[in-house]
Amino acid sequence: MSLNTVILADGSFPVHETPLGFLRNACRIVCCDGSAANLVKAGFEPWAIVGDLDSLDKSIAERYSDRLYRDNGQDTNDLTKAVFWCLERNLTGIVIIGATGKREDHTIGNISLLAEYVKDLNVIMVTDTGVLTPYLNSCRIESFPGQQVSLFSIDTSTEISSAGLKFQLKKMKLASWWRATLNESTGDSFELFFDGGPVIVFQKFRD
Repeated sequence: MSLNTVILADGSFPVHETPLGFLRNACRIVCCDGSAANLVKAGFEPWAIVGDLDSLDKSIAERYSDRLYRDNGQDTNDLTKAVFWCLERNLTGIVIIGATGKREDHTIGNISLLAEYVKDLNVIMVTDTGVLTPYLNSCRIESFPGQQVSLFSIDTSTEISSAGLKFQLKKMKLASWWRATLNESTGDSFELFFDGGPVIVFQKFRD
């Protein structure tokens, strides 16, 4: 499934070439509320602006009044509102950008939401340092020798084994967030074996 829709959250606007490349090549960019101002400042055009619109610059709201979608619900954050908005339009290949930085609580919350989104979407989150990808089942993941890799399990009862990592996992339960961080790929791919995911995998960009 093609990852051709970018959702831009209102965290730190990217500076790394990889997330900027996703913005340049996106078929459509859906902005979470106030992120639209940074997008326009960087020379891009929003396809839609979704959220409660409480942090949207007035001039941006006037300029793009034909593509504002207000959602005042308090049960979800603006990122999830944008994701649901895309799902309703059958846009299921999503790249999330700008979801980290600024505040650590927002960063942790946004990353954890990948575990929910992957149930309905083909989704990744791209930051200025790497890519976060959620997986529901065992998988082979493309990599490169020496790539730094970290794993996070939402369900602490999930047993994870691996092949192709420097520090192999053997039916390991990740009872704390640090438990499977700072690992390293030994080749062009590595494998994870588990049931009862999701497992979120972070892969650092090449230096």
